[in-house]
Amino acid sequence: LFLATLTYDTLRFEYEDFPETKEPVWILGRKYSVFTEKEEILLDVTSRLWFTYRKNFPAIGGTGPTSDTGWGCMLRCGQMIFAQALVCRHLGRDWRWIKGKRQMDNYFNVLNAFIDKKDSYYSIHQIAQMGVGEGKSIGQWYGPNTVAQVLKKLATFDTWSSLAVHIAMDNTVVMEEIRRLCQSHVPCAGAAACPALESDVLYNGCPEDVGLRERLSLWKPLVLLIPLRLGLTEINEAYIETLKHCFMMPQSLGVIGGKPNSAHYFIGYVGEELIYLDPHTTQPAVEPSDSGCLPDESFHCQHPPCRMSIAELDPSIAVGFFCNTEADFNDWCQQIKKLSLVRGALPMFELVERQPSHFSNPDILNLTPDSSDADRLERFFDSEDEDFEILSL
Repeated sequence: LFLATLTYDTLRFEYEDFPETKEPVWILGRKYSVFTEKEEILLDVTSRLWFTYRKNFPAIGGTGPTSDTGWGCMLRCGQMIFAQALVCRHLGRDWRWIKGKRQMDNYFNVLNAFIDKKDSYYSIHQIAQMGVGEGKSIGQWYGPNTVAQVLKKLATFDTWSSLAVHIAMDNTVVMEEIRRLCQSHVPCAGAAACPALESDVLYNGCPEDVGLRERLSLWKPLVLLIPLRLGLTEINEAYIETLKHCFMMPQSLGVIGGKPNSAHYFIGYVGEELIYLDPHTTQPAVEPSDSGCLPDESFHCQHPPCRMSIAELDPSIAVGFFCNTEADFNDWCQQIKKLSLVRGALPMFELVERQPSHFSNPDILNLTPDSSDADRLERFFDSEDEDFEILSL
């Protein structure tokens, strides 16, 4: 035990394998100096929920795989970016995990949403089975777009978080669509769990409770995922500055992507290197205890994070943002508009007020029997699937 502690402390205080540089370190919208804030950087990284391959969990679908080693890395990255959204939603961006310190219930509620069992909202079981509807058999590798689409579907069942999840396709973010989604007064699935809340608050003679009313009906917290292709086989250098700026925004949830057939969750950058959490470690599945608390140390990466050159990034990625309030979203829009003025930075996506007329109406699309738009997009964003063969499990 002493040795393990010693190793951990050595890593922690010497901060091995991290550059001594004047360049700022950016982690999910926070700026740090390597010289004066090493501890804070490590604590921020360690506090992110880290999901890796696991083994010996209940069989997916009852008879399927009991481990996701070799195929689940993008699913785990999807879990990490979504877990960061839930942490921001329920605990706040300033929340920190400290080893051995008793955490609040909301923390365990977030963690339980990702545990490897069939009834957790965002478990590997749910993601793999929901992926079947997206044309992915269980045990098949996902691209960033597929995992984003699956998480969006799963979020509709998570009434506790009550998120509005928007996936911006065709490199275009339509502000009007997002406002309509986040300001929706239509009760979400499972709203029976809180019956007539909206009507009570709005019409029951107590309009003075504006805070509650805002929480319930005026803006649902937004998770915005933008699948992008930043080049053909390698990232186009013109996008690098814009990509870096995404990590500087306070709304940043990071980026999922990686190298061909090896997915990572990117949480920041320093100089010309991306900082990421790597899911490619197989750990035993964790069993929740009777008290509902979990042995949670294996869900936090307690050594300096991995780094890789931005130039090595596979061009197929998904960028994530979280806007807890309408003001957060308006601020994000302003920052994206300013970004288009940065010299030498090519915008990765377009921000428009309303849907351009050349877009096909999704409702009409569904009525067209020979519509292949969905297939086309799937092939476009998941082209990395062609690089390797799925072995039978």
